[in-house]
Amino acid sequence: MAFSAAGNSGRPLADINVTPLVDVMLVLLIIFIVTAPMVAVPIPVDLPQRSEKVLPRVEPPPPIALWVDAADQLYWNGEVLAIADLQARLQAQAELHAGNQPELRIDASPDAQYQVMAKVLAAANNARMQRIAFIQ
Repeated sequence: MAFSAAGNSGRPLADINVTPLVDVMLVLLIIFIVTAPMVAVPIPVDLPQRSEKVLPRVEPPPPIALWVDAADQLYWNGEVLAIADLQARLQAQAELHAGNQPELRIDASPDAQYQVMAKVLAAANNARMQRIAFIQ
């Protein structure tokens, strides 16, 4: 705003600068003119249709708990398992519960070797396990 003295009265006279307002309005007008033809063209959308069929809720299978201790020994739900047998057992579980795989919960001792955990993760990846969680 610009203020100036208004003659002899001594009161300030406030003038509003409308140039920025006109600039913004012209830009908005151009945007509306450009986008209006695009809005007039209908866009085909395939919406899903309502179905009365009720899908049964499938309970997830119990999770698989894998634990690697400080001696680099692997445990499957508390029982000892050789790392070489892990991939075959994971594939069997994935095939048994196709479409609804169990969650694979992996825990490791802080003293466990990284190489053992890398083998466990590689076996899970090769078995196409989709739900993997790291717990502590």
